[in-house]
Amino acid sequence: MLDKLTQSLDFHSQALTLRAERQRVIAGNIANADTPGYSARELDFAAALAEATDASRAASVTGSPAQAARADDGRSNGRHIALAPRTSDAGSSLAYTAQVQPAMDGNSVDLDRERAAFADNAVRFEATLRFLGGQSKTLMSAITGQ
Repeated sequence: MLDKLTQSLDFHSQALTLRAERQRVIAGNIANADTPGYSARELDFAAALAEATDASRAASVTGSPAQAARADDGRSNGRHIALAPRTSDAGSSLAYTAQVQPAMDGNSVDLDRERAAFADNAVRFEATLRFLGGQSKTLMSAITGQ
């Protein structure tokens, strides 16, 4: 029952984490705009979110003793969730961007595109944060009976 209540919150928290990761990637691109030979990176948000939600569904614990007995991967208890090692929240959705305007120094950062992506992602981050806050307020008002 609690899973159904928190499923939407989990989705939006994963989206918020990925938005923060994308903001970090874009900020890194902007910071390296004058670095010779730097290749700009891009996070495919839709693919990363799909990967994150699929991973969270696969990691759900059923609580079956037969499945718990089969866990032999270094966990202290068979009912604990096994976490896959990851280098970032982006998973495999982090890629190099195609160079739109060739530069003499080999840098592939397009500052206009990066600034627009930074502003767009900031607005979407704020919207996700507000939506998450609104859902938690609604949940709290339902709990308190108001």
